[in-house]
Amino acid sequence: MPEKQKQMNMSLFDVALSFILNMSKTRANYWGEFAIDIPLGVVLIFASLRRHDLSPLAVVMTIGLGLILFSFFEYFIHRWLFHGSVRIMAEGHNAHHLNPMGYDSLPFFLPAMVLMILTGIFVLLMPMSKAFLLTGTITFGYVTYGLSHFSIHHTSFHQSWAKHWSAHHLIHHRHTDSNFGVTTSTWDVLLGTRYVYDRKK
Repeated sequence: MPEKQKQMNMSLFDVALSFILNMSKTRANYWGEFAIDIPLGVVLIFASLRRHDLSPLAVVMTIGLGLILFSFFEYFIHRWLFHGSVRIMAEGHNAHHLNPMGYDSLPFFLPAMVLMILTGIFVLLMPMSKAFLLTGTITFGYVTYGLSHFSIHHTSFHQSWAKHWSAHHLIHHRHTDSNFGVTTSTWDVLLGTRYVYDRKK
């Protein structure tokens, strides 16, 4: 490929990347993600349950597995990608740390794309009904994460349990090597990253 063509391709890539990064800081992008992910979750769960080939026990167990998987995905992505060496993800997440009240988020189309790829992988590994229900549950786990994260930074909670729950994430903003879970502290406890207050200080 001629050098001029390479430069033009790189220039187009840079323009597209810059557009996506700037778009990812807008309210429209932030809420647009929910406008895609919620219907996607509904469609996946409906497509699973309308087949009537899962027992009630299988439904409950698949939903439970989906919630466990999502909580780990949430922890894994936050700890090793957002605070890791993947530059574009680390820089985007750093913007959130600099301005927690802002709307920095993933491009609105990216989570849905990942979820559809995940659905395809699950379809290869298990019956279609289970695959759809599992991914649908993970999708609503992600929606819950998004709404929870927004609420933590934009709401003054009055109930003691809600204050305790939100404090887990707010501590992460002061101690960025701990408390990677947002919806739950389970994986922080299991993997030793839960912040422990040093009473000696």
